[in-house]
Amino acid sequence: MKINDKLLRQIESDLSIDKPFIKGKNHPVNNCWHFYTDGSAVDRLFDDESDFIRGMNRIFVVLQNYEVTILAFCLMDTHVHFVLYGQFSQCTNFMHEYLRLTSMSISLRHNEKKKLFRLPLSHQCIDNDFYLKTVITYVMKNAPVGGLGFNAWDYPWCSGALYFRCNRYWTAPRWRDNATIKQLSQMSYRERRAILNTKNDTIKDASVIEDLIFPGEYVAYELVEKIFKSPRSLNLFMCISKEEDIESRGGNISRLTIPIQEMRQNRNMICQELFGCNTVRTLDTSQRIKLARILRSRYNSSVKQIARLCGLVYEEIKGVL
Repeated sequence: MKINDKLLRQIESDLSIDKPFIKGKNHPVNNCWHFYTDGSAVDRLFDDESDFIRGMNRIFVVLQNYEVTILAFCLMDTHVHFVLYGQFSQCTNFMHEYLRLTSMSISLRHNEKKKLFRLPLSHQCIDNDFYLKTVITYVMKNAPVGGLGFNAWDYPWCSGALYFRCNRYWTAPRWRDNATIKQLSQMSYRERRAILNTKNDTIKDASVIEDLIFPGEYVAYELVEKIFKSPRSLNLFMCISKEEDIESRGGNISRLTIPIQEMRQNRNMICQELFGCNTVRTLDTSQRIKLARILRSRYNSSVKQIARLCGLVYEEIKGVL
C-alpha cells in the first residue's frame, strides 16, 4: 500500500515507529483502534468462498472514501476484526459502511434482508506500542484459535500472509504460480464491476489475482513490519500474546469447545433429522431453541457457540440453556 511521505511521517510518529527500542518501556500510540463485531450476534457473515472474496474486495472499495490506514484485519465467517489508524470518526464511518455493504450483499445473494441490522460493533483504543503488537498478532491468530485448519500466516481471508514475506510474495493459498494476474486498468468495465461490485469507475488501479484484489493494495504491511522491526519480534508476540490480554480491555472473545466448522456439520445433520432441512434460516424461534438444546446436550459446546450456530441472541438464550 502506497502512502505519501507527509502522511507516512505522521503515522510513524503517532505509532512511535520512529522511537528507539528501550527494553521494558512502552511508547505511546495515537489514533489507532481495534474494531470488531460480535461473533455471537449472527450465525454467519460469509457463507462460502465467493462471499469471502467479495468481502475482501469490499475492503478495497470502501477504503477509497475514507482517510484510514489498515494495519491488520481478519474476516471470520461470523465476525470481523480490523486494526485501523486514523481519526476515530473516519475509522468508525469506514466500519459502518463496510458492514452496510456486507449486509446488502447478504440480502442480494442469500435473500436475508437486514441481517446485520443493529449488529454490535465494538472498538478498543490502542494506546501503546506493546498493546498494538499484541492486537495485531491476536487478529492474525483468530483462525487457528477458532479451530480452523490454518496457521496464522496462511488463513486466506486475513492480512497475516502479508508480513515479512520473501521477495514480497503473498503466501496465502490463492497466490499460485499459474494464477492469472491483471491490473484493474487492463480490464473491461464489466470485468471491473464484477470484481469491485460497484458502478464507481474512479477507483484507483490495483493488482488482481484471478478474481481477488491483492490485499497488499489496501493493507499497510510495510508499516507493520516497521512496528515489529523484525520477523523474530513478530514470532515472539505470536507466542506470548494471549486472548486474555484483549479480553481484559473489553474484547469480545468466546472459547469454543469444538471447531465451529465441525459443529455446523452437526447442526445441519440434526436440522435434517428434526425438520427435514439442512439450514436454520427457515426455522422459527421455537425450533431454533429446540435445536440449541439438542446441540448443548449432545456436544456440550459453549452457549455462545450454540447461540451463534442457531442464529439466537446469546443474552436471551443463555438462561434457557
